[in-house]
Amino acid sequence: MFTGLVQGLGTLQSLGVDKLRITCLPAVSGLIMQDLEIGDSVAVDGVCLTVVELLPQGFLADASPETRDRSSLGQEDGTLVNLETSLKVGSKLGGHFVTGHVDGTGQLQGSVQTATSWEMTFTTNQTQVARYIIPKGSIAVNGISLTIADCDPAGTWFTVAVIPHTYAETNLNYLRPGSTVNLEGDILGKYVEKFLRHGTSSGDSRESLTLESLTPTFLAEHGYF
Repeated sequence: MFTGLVQGLGTLQSLGVDKLRITCLPAVSGLIMQDLEIGDSVAVDGVCLTVVELLPQGFLADASPETRDRSSLGQEDGTLVNLETSLKVGSKLGGHFVTGHVDGTGQLQGSVQTATSWEMTFTTNQTQVARYIIPKGSIAVNGISLTIADCDPAGTWFTVAVIPHTYAETNLNYLRPGSTVNLEGDILGKYVEKFLRHGTSSGDSRESLTLESLTPTFLAEHGYF
């Protein structure tokens, strides 16, 4: 589990078809590597990878075919990637719950600098991504926890406002129109979607739960006030 608050940058290199080398940039290697052990999880551009070998300034990780198909990892050697070690019990949760299991990819359409932020627009044609994009919802872009400022009803495009610190300290500032990014929708939204699709089970009877049935009375009866 991660928070979407990136700790630093590294470079990525493919080693064959199933292994990746991640090298931390000198400025953050101490932070990323200080407690890292074999078997630990690290979010690399939002993708949860398991450390299989420690290196002086980085680590090796396995990459399954599913990981390569669903993400941008390994598409180009030398790419700068965002790094975040897994959430520790008792740590601050400043972003949102990020699993590191990306839903798919999207592309940067454009970014505009304003007086207080960078307004970035992304697009995606993948249904498994678009279905979780809603106004004011949370989304992880290359592992960065962001809030959706606006989107179309289908979720095929959305905009986010990125504060200068986040823009400068992550690989967002290296993206260009057409750059591919990894996208992960809010895990809480996925559970809500499943409950709405399949209903709720109570004993031997099955109560159908739909959007129309989510009334204030229903919510109050089930503990929501």
